[in-house]
Parts: sequence; C-alpha cells; structure tokens
Amino acid sequence: MKRHLIGIGGVGMSALAVALMRSGDEVTGADRNCSSPNVRFLRSLGIEVFADDGSGVDEKTGEVIVSTAIESSNPGLVKAQALSIPVTHRAKALARLLSGKRLVAVAGTCGKSTVTAMLGHVLFECGLDPFCVNGANVPGWEGAVLAGKGEYAVAEIDESDKSIAEFSPYAAIVTNSSADHYSKEEMDEVFDAFISRTSGPVVDARCEEIGEVASSIPGEHNRINAAVALRMALLLGCPEEMARKALLSFKGVERRFQKVGERVYDDYAHNPEKLTAMWKTLAALYPQGICVIWRPHGYGPLMKMMDSLAAAFSSCMRKNDALILLPVYDAGGTAQRTVNSDALAPLISGNVVLARDFDEVERWCIERKNAFGAFVTCGARDPDLPAFAIRLSKAVM
Repeated sequence: MKRHLIGIGGVGMSALAVALMRSGDEVTGADRNCSSPNVRFLRSLGIEVFADDGSGVDEKTGEVIVSTAIESSNPGLVKAQALSIPVTHRAKALARLLSGKRLVAVAGTCGKSTVTAMLGHVLFECGLDPFCVNGANVPGWEGAVLAGKGEYAVAEIDESDKSIAEFSPYAAIVTNSSADHYSKEEMDEVFDAFISRTSGPVVDARCEEIGEVASSIPGEHNRINAAVALRMALLLGCPEEMARKALLSFKGVERRFQKVGERVYDDYAHNPEKLTAMWKTLAALYPQGICVIWRPHGYGPLMKMMDSLAAAFSSCMRKNDALILLPVYDAGGTAQRTVNSDALAPLISGNVVLARDFDEVERWCIERKNAFGAFVTCGARDPDLPAFAIRLSKAVM
C-alpha cells in the first residue's frame, strides 16, 4: 500500500516513514520545508517528498498519515478527504506497525529519546536484534530507526497530544513526569493509564528509586537514563555485565548534548527541566563560563512556561554565563503570535541578550569567543539550529 505522510520532515514522522519503508510499504510524503536535513535524508533513501500543497495525494494513495500538528485546512488532508482516502494519526500507524512485536514503549516528560536509544543499543549488543523507532536520530542507526528482526520493538511514544492512549505495549517505561504540555497531575493520570494497559514488565521512575549507572555521555540525568535502560534490559533477560558494558559504548543521540565542534554543543532542550539539566551538565564541564543560545519552539509553549522558564534560567545562570534568546520558531499555521522572547528576557536574572537572527548571534559570539569555555545551541523544532551549531563551531575556533 502507498502510505503518504503529511509533515514527513518532522522527526517523529520521518522516523515512521523509514520504519514503514523498512517494513515493506511504499512511502511518500509532503512537508512545508523540503530542504530540511530530514527531508534530504528521506530522499536519499528513495522516499519521494512533495511540497505541502496536496500534489502528493492521488487516487493511488491508500492511506494518509498525519500528526496532531497538521491543521484541518492542510491541502493534502483536504484532498484525501475529498478522495475518501483513509486518514490515520501517526500514533495509531506506529502502534499498528509494531503490533506483531513485543513492544517496549518508552514514555515520560524528559529523557525518553535517550532512554529509547540506550535500551535499543543494549538489546542490540546483547544479541536481541530489536526493531527501534526513536524520537531523535541516533548515530549508527538509519536516522531514528534500527530495523532489527528480533522479537522485541522499542519505541518512544508521545504524551504531548495524549496519543499515548493508542498503545497497549508488552513492557513500559515512564522516565519522569512534570508540567509541560499539561499539568503534572493530568500528566500522571495519562502515564498511570498507559501503565495499566501494559501486560509485561514496567519501569516507572516516578515511583522507584532508580539510582545512577555509569554512562558514556556526561550528566547526572544521563546516568539516571542509563539506570532506567539497564533496569528494563535486565527485566527482558539481558546479562547484566554485557548490558553495563553496552551502556559504556553507547554513542549518544543527535541533538542530545551533542558535541559538534571543539567547544560547541547542540541540544534539543526546550522545557525548564531539560534546559536545567543541559545547563548544569555544561557548567560543570566549563567553570570559566558558557554561552547558551536558545530558541523557543512555539508561541503557546512559551506563554504557558514563561514563569518556569524564567525561574530555570535565573537559577542556572552564573555571573560568567550568558543567555542569547532568539525569536520564537514560527512553523506557520494559525498560532496566536501574541508573545515572543522579548517578554521572557526581563524576567530572567543574569546576562540576557536578545538577537533577531543567527547572523546577529554569530557576530555577538565571535566578538566574545574568548569569554566563554563553550557555546550551546538549544531548542526544539527549528531545523536550522543544528546547522547553525556547526557554523558557529567554525566561527569561534
């Protein structure tokens, strides 16, 4: 069947596209940004990607797959409905794809991409050959997919739109819970219901004292992530010595504290908890000071998290640190554009700089390149952030 994914350049949709293709489906897609790295990668695999104008949907299309981010007015979705083509949510398509495996589903507010990749790597090194679908690209995988042939599948699943309800896995991990897309109380209810649908082993880091395990990547949060992955690997029958050794050979996840130059990092951190973990880890490595460059990933999230973001940045920033705020990443659509980074800046205690674009950021950093031990670009959604990190690494050498 020909399956067409709208918004195929998004990390979750691009991962699903690769997983579907490796499972034997014909896959096409559409995206607003056909020059993004994810789209270029998909095209290199032979997946045809169209402009987001409906041109990729025709009578030969057997199914259209969308995420919650796709608006009802999207041309491809409108055309699919006009042609009576079935429309399926991404989560339901992923759950269906993995239904023949023993699915280990990884959920949680923070850390789930890293835990998914760690667990997939451990299972692979222990000879279980898992089929993995992550929410971030992993070095050595095919983007965010490891298309193993074993009985287990490992997948990161999303709580942001409550599509987690589509999954009734064999085994489950909940890394943590905090207010992000919803209140913590509402999030806990979602995770509790998810666990209740699980038939096999559960690792719920909200309730257990997980501890820390030696990891190949720095930071207390990553030692906790490693402990979570190890706990599940042992429950699935992996030998402990082999599993611990595998965690030390893990090469990390793209945009998760990823070092892209001698002293430049790139990170996906976009909420207070992730930003705090990233900042504290980097600060411990560079006592001489760091420069953090952050772009909010949406107008709604910035408005919702304004106070907690201000508190997180204020608590992390030392006298020799700096924070550069870029404007909100605008993905188009009907978002309410009533707030921007200039509303956040005055609420933060410390050295805060507002920049209009990457060019201005680069000039500022070049002029002060000797004032900081390291620079880090962070934020979700904007595909230009990792590219700018590479550019910045050359500029501040």
